[in-house]
Amino acid sequence: MKKFIVDRIEGTKAVLECENGEMVNLELKALPKNIKEGDVLNFDNGSCFLDEQETERRKNEIKELMKALFVD
Repeated sequence: MKKFIVDRIEGTKAVLECENGEMVNLELKALPKNIKEGDVLNFDNGSCFLDEQETERRKNEIKELMKALFVD
C-alpha cells in the first residue's frame, strides 16, 4: 500500500506528495470525491481511498506543533 498526501488541487488535477517526497499529478476524477488539501490517500491494488483516521491524526499533530510555536 502506498500513502499520499493531497498537497494542493489545481483545476481538474490534484498534486499528491508520496511518502518519499515525490510529487505526483493525478486527475481529480480518478480520486475519491470531496478530497481536500491535507487529506491522506492510500492506494492499494489499483484502488484509492481516503484514510480519515490518518488525516485526522496529522491535523491534530500539526495543531499541536502550531500551539508550541506560538505560545506566549
